[in-house]
Amino acid sequence: MIGFLLKKTMYDLWDNMFRIVVLNLGFIAVFAVPIFLPRLAVRFTDSQLLTMALSAFGILLCSVYLAAAAFSVKSLSDYGFFGFMDFFGNIKKAWPAGLVMGAFVFILLLVVTVVIPFYASIESPVGLLLAAVVFWTSIFCLLSFQFYFSVCVRLGPNLIKTFRKCMIISLDNSGLSIFLLLHNIAALILSIIFAFLFPGPAGILLYIDEALRLRLLKYDWLEANPGANRKKIPWDELLIEERDKTGDRTFKNFIFPWKD
Repeated sequence: MIGFLLKKTMYDLWDNMFRIVVLNLGFIAVFAVPIFLPRLAVRFTDSQLLTMALSAFGILLCSVYLAAAAFSVKSLSDYGFFGFMDFFGNIKKAWPAGLVMGAFVFILLLVVTVVIPFYASIESPVGLLLAAVVFWTSIFCLLSFQFYFSVCVRLGPNLIKTFRKCMIISLDNSGLSIFLLLHNIAALILSIIFAFLFPGPAGILLYIDEALRLRLLKYDWLEANPGANRKKIPWDELLIEERDKTGDRTFKNFIFPWKD
């Protein structure tokens, strides 16, 4: 399943490179808000509250943008495409999920930058224990809520249920969750080389959506086969239709499709 996931994502990224790049350009523009607006405010005021508020506003703005992008790239996972007017329409559907995740990210940043150092500075075993508990809880949150936008897109807009589903999916597919997180870190490092234009945030969202879409085939099969061994999922059987739709490409066809 992992091998097919990587192949399909690579094909979809390549076939929709222009859309991915434009989505990433938009994110770069939005991401400038939490980076530069607080720094600009510091020049005119010493209010830490204002600086924090501007940072929170920028994070919320970025999160809403990513939510709309997640709704858009879903069509690529489903062998379709989206127009950029569709993206603006998706903002109307995505903004509640974006605001919730933005608030969560802001709180998580405070935990990592303030709470953990505070506990670690306490010169006692209790302080170290609390710092360790908060640290590993943050790691679990990263593993679980990397699915958040895709779960919102594919499994419904109920935000309370979305958080619960993210944790269930992560715990039930711990190997995939760890692989996704490591892959996304590697993708971010690769994106630096291309100035975050490719694969960038949009490419990472596409990869996560592809992964969740394929993983849901497992749950459809388990629902149709109650009592089946959850550790022996017949992926070759489940992916027959997906492999037919995706097809195979020669290197020549992949780079120069008009010559094959």
